Amino acid sequence: MNLSLYSVQAFIILDTEGNRVLAKYYRSKSHPQGESKDLLTLKDQKAFEKGLWQKTKKAGGDIILYDSHLVVYKHSLDLILYFLAGPTENEIMLYSTLTSLTDALTMLLRNSLEKRGVLENLDLVLLCLDETIDDGIIVDTDPAAIASRVSRPRPDTTEIVINEQTIMSAYQVVKEKMQQRIGQL
Repeated sequence: MNLSLYSVQAFIILDTEGNRVLAKYYRSKSHPQGESKDLLTLKDQKAFEKGLWQKTKKAGGDIILYDSHLVVYKHSLDLILYFLAGPTENEIMLYSTLTSLTDALTMLLRNSLEKRGVLENLDLVLLCLDETIDDGIIVDTDPAAIASRVSRPRPDTTEIVINEQTIMSAYQVVKEKMQQRIGQL
């Protein structure tokens, strides 16, 4: 029975030709079963991703078991997003997490989750991923909360800017008012 919080082994984004757009592999030494020995080198990862793309390039599925990994994936315009996990993980939880991540990314990228948008906003995508998954542990599955923590804060337009010019103009107004009052006496 798997009682570990470490459930995600990797997050991968591939384009429609099978090329890597983004990949983040999680290997925690504090994992109860120790560090995973598979997919350690870039060559192994690329070969795995190419085979995975061959199996999932046609839309129609959501969850597969590939090379002793549970894979949940989602197609989005010209991208395919994947979560990899061990074969005993809860696929419903993984798919829910992937859906939440894609929804948060869609909110952040203004309804265009496509290759160009992901590459142009890679910082937001990685922050969003880090707010969802931390070292292989699912942290949050609420897309609105994830997007709100990642989004850039809007400047407050009601904020009063105080600088030397505003202080001097305030001084001049007070000086003129005082002269008027003294002149009335």
